[in-house]
Amino acid sequence: MPAEIIDLHSRSSDGVVVADIPQQILEGLSRPFGEKQMPTMLLYDERGLRLYDDITTEAPEYYLFSAEEEILKNKADDIVHTMHRGAEISPDEVVVELGAGALRKTSHILMGLSRLVGEAHSPRPITYYALDLEQRELERTLAGIETSEVGKELAGKVETKGMWGTYNDGLKFIENGGLVNRRVSKEMPAAVEHYRFAPRDGSPISSESSASEASADSDSSLPSTPEGTHPPLHILFLGSSIGNFSRDDAASFLSSLPLRPGSADTLLLGLDHDNDKEKIEEAYNDSKGYTKRFILNGLRAAGRTLGDEHMFNEDKWEYVNHYNVAERRHEAFFRSKSVQTVHEPSREEDITFLKDELMKIEESLKFSEKDAYTLFTKANLRPVQRWSDVKSQYSLWLLERPPFLFPLLPSLPAAGQNRRSSLKQPVSSPFGVPSRADWNNIWSAWDFVTRRMIPTSMLYQKPIDLRHICLFYLGHIPAFLDIQLSKLLQEPNTEPKEFKDIFERGIDPDVDDPTECHPHSEVPQTDDAWPTQTSILKFQSAVRARLMKLYDDIESGKVTLTRKMGRVLFMTLEHEGMHTETLLYMLLQRAGTGTLPPTGFISPSWSSLAAGWAAAPAPEARTVTLGPATVILGHDDAEAEDDIFPDAIQGHEYGWDNESPKREVHVDKFEIEWRPVTNGEYYQFYIGQGAGKVDLPASWVENDDGILVRTLYGPVEMEVAERWPVCTSYNDLSTYATVKGGRLPSEPELRLFYDKFDSGYEGGANVGFRNWHPVPATTGSGRSGGKGSNGGVWEWTSTVLEKVDGFVPSKLYPGYSMDFFDGKHQVVLGGSYATIPRISERRSFRNWYQRNYPYPWVGGRVVYDIPK
Repeated sequence: MPAEIIDLHSRSSDGVVVADIPQQILEGLSRPFGEKQMPTMLLYDERGLRLYDDITTEAPEYYLFSAEEEILKNKADDIVHTMHRGAEISPDEVVVELGAGALRKTSHILMGLSRLVGEAHSPRPITYYALDLEQRELERTLAGIETSEVGKELAGKVETKGMWGTYNDGLKFIENGGLVNRRVSKEMPAAVEHYRFAPRDGSPISSESSASEASADSDSSLPSTPEGTHPPLHILFLGSSIGNFSRDDAASFLSSLPLRPGSADTLLLGLDHDNDKEKIEEAYNDSKGYTKRFILNGLRAAGRTLGDEHMFNEDKWEYVNHYNVAERRHEAFFRSKSVQTVHEPSREEDITFLKDELMKIEESLKFSEKDAYTLFTKANLRPVQRWSDVKSQYSLWLLERPPFLFPLLPSLPAAGQNRRSSLKQPVSSPFGVPSRADWNNIWSAWDFVTRRMIPTSMLYQKPIDLRHICLFYLGHIPAFLDIQLSKLLQEPNTEPKEFKDIFERGIDPDVDDPTECHPHSEVPQTDDAWPTQTSILKFQSAVRARLMKLYDDIESGKVTLTRKMGRVLFMTLEHEGMHTETLLYMLLQRAGTGTLPPTGFISPSWSSLAAGWAAAPAPEARTVTLGPATVILGHDDAEAEDDIFPDAIQGHEYGWDNESPKREVHVDKFEIEWRPVTNGEYYQFYIGQGAGKVDLPASWVENDDGILVRTLYGPVEMEVAERWPVCTSYNDLSTYATVKGGRLPSEPELRLFYDKFDSGYEGGANVGFRNWHPVPATTGSGRSGGKGSNGGVWEWTSTVLEKVDGFVPSKLYPGYSMDFFDGKHQVVLGGSYATIPRISERRSFRNWYQRNYPYPWVGGRVVYDIPK
């Protein structure tokens, strides 16, 4: 029985843009010399698809297909299991492949799905839809699957169907609920609503929130809780086909995919790496001419589309290609062999081509690490896991649309560019006045942690004895914001006013003597004396509404934005970001015994991840030599100038008082390890040379199963986390470094290393909740000049937190740094997996912890002095 193929052309709804190929051809031909082009879609007519199949089977130079097929052959079971970490297989599960082609590679995924299903069912629990432009090719390939050995294995497990249309047709069809199983829709019409998707921006919170919206029900800022009843949607987009878009269009297209935030929907995306120029050019121009025949067929397709298949004489054209290394873009052209005139029949026009004139037919983008992570973040997607071929030429990425995601920081404008400040969008400095969207992003993270990860039973508990109960922090964040707004605006505090006395300031006691502590709020001593969670959330909602009202007044002109006002907004936003991380490292101590895992994010497939991490190449050398050098630390941000230059907001970079002033520091030549000390390395030290000299890290836990590593999903075996950076106290890591013949780096030494080799958030650094756990460091790899991530931890330095020349304490928050100039705190740099990008990306930011404080997510790397 032939496979069902849905004709989407007859089902397209209003608003769906159907590609007008003839018009695109005519527009491309009418361009001036050197700019003519043809739509790439012409290459994939019925004949073109078969010619492409020849490339994949007969041209070994075309590594993209073979590399992707290698991954799927070896890792299909891994991939489909990871796809289902967010939700088990359920009736009416749907898998859609965009631009399916011959299905040779896809058959591995289909077989993996069938093995995951296990026993046959009626009806089949999974339906696979191949979306493609060519109906006859769909019929041929689906029939081939049905009659093959693969088809026999799919019986009772995976049903294969087709969708005939464009990408836009298919996506609109899905958004409108078109994939709901007919049986289910007859029995339960409401089921169609499970396949209606949110607007394509995918944002859980509007960037245009107003004061009235912020004052609504306190749960309004949370991403919606996954229903848990609708079938998941899995989209396959293989072959690095996304590379045929421009970079901006690629992000827009992926952003438009109907993946529901926090729903266990996934996207499996193929991306070609930024390989060597020669390798890429050979891949697209094989020695036997298969690619040439495939490309030149586009001329025949163009002519046929316009009414004359022989409009272009192929003997007068040749195929040429070029890889633009700087742009990481391969380009394919038709080149006219001579001066010639082509007659265009639909408009009865003659078009003249000069000798050697080029006409572009295809672009194919390649992706560096930075390109890939930038694409994902712009598209509001989170990488769940990645699989690469053995030669690291190509990767398959499994992605999800998470409950929240921090966007890339805005870039600084070009010199001389004047951009008007607006609180609807960030001002020109990424570290300037926060926008509404910045607040919505931090509120999404805070609400996720406080409302989804802390069970009611833990609200009155202290995961760490040196800190307050969890409930305190729920009140501290809005109280701190409210206090600062009241001081700034000279207005009364939000009711209930007694909250400012209870929640104004937390505690940071001395680790050695917890009775010694700086001034802090006096808090209730019994559970029933604390305000209720409901009253705290109501207070939080009112304070947020107050803040949004200030933004409304600024944008309406009722209130003038000043530099001081901007400082208060910056300070309170980053304060909330820092406390999100503090609360999480507290909650880590109860993960598996109280703290709830981050539901809505697909949980890690630990064994699969560990296998991939073990296969990743290590740096060729353990260390890199740096210096001598002059390192610039800090920046110039004098709070005292806020009142002198109240209008100096545009482009201003805010920071905390210990970040200022800018200063130069000389460092001598030194060696520094490419990567921080790992759990595995430290474990061998702990049971060997360090036995009795260092404590068990608080990031570990010892039980009957041995020593495990804590994660927010519960403890994992050391074998899983052995390549992650270890998190432990400065004292113990300093002991490790000394025994190994080195020491921990100074602040300027580590700053110099970061300046040269840190990839940053846009380059894939594990910050901003990209993961909810550390990962292995990637610095020192062969690609990107050694740039990479340290794995998602802060790093200790040997520099003691103290006053520097020119330091002036903040008037808005006098104790921020001053209370810790006690000789007991070490400067730490970088950022952890739970550090917001605004903090991790500002090179002047300095964090600090007591040197024997074991709980924060801080690791370290060893440096070695080089004798002069």
